Amino acid sequence: MKSFIRWSAMLTLVGSVLFGSLFGAGTRAFALPDDQVMERLDTVPVFTLVDGSGSLVVATFSEQEDAPPVATVFISHQGAENFLRNMQTSNPEIAEGVRIAPISLGRVYEIALAGQEEENPLQVAFIPVRQEVDAALAILEEDGQTVEEFPGVPLFVAKSGEGENEAILTIRRGEEEVIPMYFSEADIQAAIAELRQSQPDLADTVRVEVVPLGRLIENLRTSDNPELNQIYLVPPRESLEFIRSLQERAAEQQQQQTPAP
Repeated sequence: MKSFIRWSAMLTLVGSVLFGSLFGAGTRAFALPDDQVMERLDTVPVFTLVDGSGSLVVATFSEQEDAPPVATVFISHQGAENFLRNMQTSNPEIAEGVRIAPISLGRVYEIALAGQEEENPLQVAFIPVRQEVDAALAILEEDGQTVEEFPGVPLFVAKSGEGENEAILTIRRGEEEVIPMYFSEADIQAAIAELRQSQPDLADTVRVEVVPLGRLIENLRTSDNPELNQIYLVPPRESLEFIRSLQERAAEQQQQQTPAP
């Protein structure tokens, strides 16, 4: 279930968010089925807004009757907190009862997928972390690309070699060889620092490239590139630590409420 409110006055708080459907019109003949796309995305906790009953809050940023509903999804909990705090100050009536809830990126995909069957399809506004956007723009600029605004949420990936010898770096995860893609530039730099300790020759040729999350999701749905089956999204360390703290708090509360034998 979704709770709907109109936030026409909140547009300036959203800033340069990438608006648009997650779903394009590309062919899916050889692409991953939706359940496998969700599995790839499920590793990443993100944060959204819900009402008092726990229903997802969607909004419209236009006064037009047919304006599409938008679900706002924050990559960081801090970003969600800042947004809600601003909303409580500028629009306290709208913000009443609204709270932040963690949700997996896979669940966001599932909700967006279900919303496509509605007359006015649900769109998703991903709110990136400003620090990561700045890092992505710096990488593109160093690579000779001029981009005034990064299109959405950046993902960082490590490559090595040049020309025909260029390769995406992989890691072992259990029995699988996976391609890690990081939401945090600091996290990928920490991984490269570990590589310098274990394989200094390889680390000397490593560079970081950046791709938009929206493009990756669309590629998962439409591309027949077998390397996409190896993608593993690495959540921000900060998000994992926050989710872990919530789980520990919930366990402590449950333990306190459990009567002694």
